[in-house]
Amino acid sequence: MGLRDKLREIVRIKESPRRIALAFAVGVFLGMSPFLGLHTVMGIAAAYAFRFNKFVTMVGVYVTNPWTIVPIYTFSTWFGAKLMGMEQVIPDIDWNNLTLSSFFSEMRHLLWPYLLGTTLISIISAVAGYFVIYYAVVKGRE
Repeated sequence: MGLRDKLREIVRIKESPRRIALAFAVGVFLGMSPFLGLHTVMGIAAAYAFRFNKFVTMVGVYVTNPWTIVPIYTFSTWFGAKLMGMEQVIPDIDWNNLTLSSFFSEMRHLLWPYLLGTTLISIISAVAGYFVIYYAVVKGRE
């Protein structure tokens, strides 16, 4: 099912444009949140807790997928680092003597920029997603 097919299905759902857009926005927020690996579980839980349409919420969650996750999280971490005033985001790594332990040690300084960046980008993306889906549903029903 492609993006256009998913959008057509979303437009056909018999709920208010506001509820549909809100379900999508919450899905986008959760899908881009820093809680990597928990997106699906959190999306399902939010859909049940707020009685959102599960399909719409999960479409929002899966904005972050294997094709988009690396660019989204890389940009979000860079964004967080810049907001925190970091000059050098990527450390100098000794690639010849790299171990998993040394890699995590070298990247530890990116934890707070990652948390800040992904949280802010997920909020911005959720707000934008709300308006895009709201507009699409309203226009698609005309």
